[in-house]
Parts: sequence; C-alpha cells; structure tokens
Amino acid sequence: MAKAVKKTKKQKTATGFWPRIWSWVWQRLVLPLRWLRRWLLRAVLAFSVVGTLLVLLFSVVNPPTTHTIWSETRRLGEVDREWVPIEDIAPVMMRSVVAAEDARFCQHWGIDVQAIRAALAEGGKRGGSTLSQQVVKNVFLWQGRSWGRKALETLITPLVEAVWSKRRILEVYLNVAEMDEGVFGVEAAARHYFGVGPDELSAQQAALIAAVLPNPKARSASRPSKSVSRRARRIQDGAATIRADGRSRCFED
Repeated sequence: MAKAVKKTKKQKTATGFWPRIWSWVWQRLVLPLRWLRRWLLRAVLAFSVVGTLLVLLFSVVNPPTTHTIWSETRRLGEVDREWVPIEDIAPVMMRSVVAAEDARFCQHWGIDVQAIRAALAEGGKRGGSTLSQQVVKNVFLWQGRSWGRKALETLITPLVEAVWSKRRILEVYLNVAEMDEGVFGVEAAARHYFGVGPDELSAQQAALIAAVLPNPKARSASRPSKSVSRRARRIQDGAATIRADGRSRCFED
C-alpha cells in the first residue's frame, strides 16, 4: 500500500501592501534619520567642546582676529588695528562705551532682560544686546541677523560671563569693535580720530568715539553730525552718572 504523501504548505512571505510600505519607509526614511541624528549629536558635541576650549583660551589669550576683521581685511586690503591692554585705556573711555551700549553691564549675567523688554516695547527700533553678547558675536560668531546666530550667541554668552571677568569682557570689546571703516579697537580709533593714545582721551573725545557705535561706517567722531554730537553729550553725562552711582565698579580698579 502506497504511503500517503503529506503535503506541507509553503509559508507565505510578507508581500502584502502595508508590509511593503513599512519596509520602504524603514529603508528610505527611518534608517537615514537615525544616521543623521547620530551625526547631528556628534556635531553638537564637537561644537560644544571646541567652543568651551576657545572661551577658556581667550580668557587669558587675546583673540588673533575676528570674522569681521578678517572679512574687512579681505575687502579693504588692510585694516588699522593694534591691541592695547585695558590698563592703558582711559577709564572714561570704558565708562563711555558702557554708558553708550550697556548701562547695566555690571548688573546682569550677560543677557539683560530689561533691555530686551524695552527694545520690544519700542518695536525693535533699538537693540537689546549687551556688551557680553556683542563680544560673543564679534569673537566667536559672525555679523548679520539670523535666528541660528542669535541662538548660538544666547548659549555662549552665559559661559563667557562665567569664565571671563567683566573687565576682560570690556577689554576684548574695546579691542575688536569696529570704530570707523577698517579701524578696529580703541587704540587705532584714538589715533585715527584725535591723534592721541587711548590713555590720553578726554571725556568729550571718549564720548564721541562711543557715539559712533554701533554704526561706525555711517558716523564720524572727528566730524560728528548734529545727531552724533547730541548722542555724545548724552553718553558723557551717562559716563559720569555710572561712575557716581557705582555702576562702573565691576570693571574699574
């Protein structure tokens, strides 16, 4: 008697519509996104490490250049710039810049919420950036307005405030800020505008230099317009005020 042959059913492979869709999504979307996420995390980690090391380094070593200095050197061929220690800068120049750009410099930790609220209340007609934020933008980032740059600036500024002293922040600012076209730092600006060293600046001269900020290419300290002269007088009064009320103690000896 012949043995009955037992038929075995072949297992069906997942060839349905939805399994094929899921397989396509996994291969084309999920796996590449996982790869991209890993590389983004590595990039963020690398940026954080490099940024932290640079902040630590520049707390004791003077920044060799900035993005603005580099780009202006390429555009103009050369720039006027010479680093000067803060000890060789007239105290009235320090007070004038603080009065002009960040009167609450000694009272905040890098981000001035009050200044931001005031700027928003005025419809964004004036900026709310502190001197610390401007230093971060000048030294570590680039010029121009973008949400990405502003986000990085907001992240780096508290670290700079934690590592650098207020005096160091002001010293770096006074040496990297553009104060006329192709003129960077108070040493070059003092000689360019008035033919004196930064330690010889008078209260009026210091106020005029501070008055060209933050738009030095459209303003002049040696040939001030009426609006620049008015701004300089307000800055001179403000510099005297922050000295009298103690708001300059964090950066003056």
